[in-house]
Amino acid sequence: MKEILEGIHLNKIFRDGDSLVVAANDVSFTLHEGEFLGIVGESGCGKSTLLRLVSGLIKPDSGELTHDGEAYTGMSPAKTGRFLQMIFQDAYASFDPHMRMHRSILEAAPKNVSEEELVQLLDDLHLEAKLLEKRPGELSGGQCQRMSIARAILSGADILLCDEITSALDVVTEAQIVSLLQGIRQKREFSMMFVSHNIALVSQLCDRMIVMHDGQIVEAGTTKELLENPKQEYTKKLIASSRMQSL
Repeated sequence: MKEILEGIHLNKIFRDGDSLVVAANDVSFTLHEGEFLGIVGESGCGKSTLLRLVSGLIKPDSGELTHDGEAYTGMSPAKTGRFLQMIFQDAYASFDPHMRMHRSILEAAPKNVSEEELVQLLDDLHLEAKLLEKRPGELSGGQCQRMSIARAILSGADILLCDEITSALDVVTEAQIVSLLQGIRQKREFSMMFVSHNIALVSQLCDRMIVMHDGQIVEAGTTKELLENPKQEYTKKLIASSRMQSL
């Protein structure tokens, strides 16, 4: 399987008052073409920081990022947007509140995207075309998040970065989003990094998982391997906690 994205010895430290917070400590990973990679861990473990490093929203203190073998470390989101798109937890905040959805979605898309392609994608996401005439505040949370997924896919980027995109939604809508991503995967070629604190959710969607703790990757492997035979105590505790919450 072709390697499409790589992070090599990434480091990032933030200052919090008089203290230093190590958000990424020698983090290395790979993402393969067509792969869904889950990144799990407790709040503050560094998983969202990793996505922001990958997207170019923040720059690493050291380390390197490559896409298709070409370094892009330090490249701005305006430039990384041609090959990757970030989908945020707060879908409402990611849209201009005064702009209708039609314009918001097509602004990020190539000029040659047709109305038919847009409507077909919305149908794949179980969204009615008439919602394109509405503004973000007129949509439900689930509808708005699905619109943000549509915008990211229609941009033509081959990598989606999903940062806790279901955590603000109810359980039913969360399950719908996961199901829709699984369905779209069958029709469209893209890779994805999916950040969540919910291992059960990640296990339904992702081929491989990375477990982060205190800014470090403590364990990585296929989803099946990690769930059935975790090596690290921290991973075992995460899995046990996830199973308790699902009871």
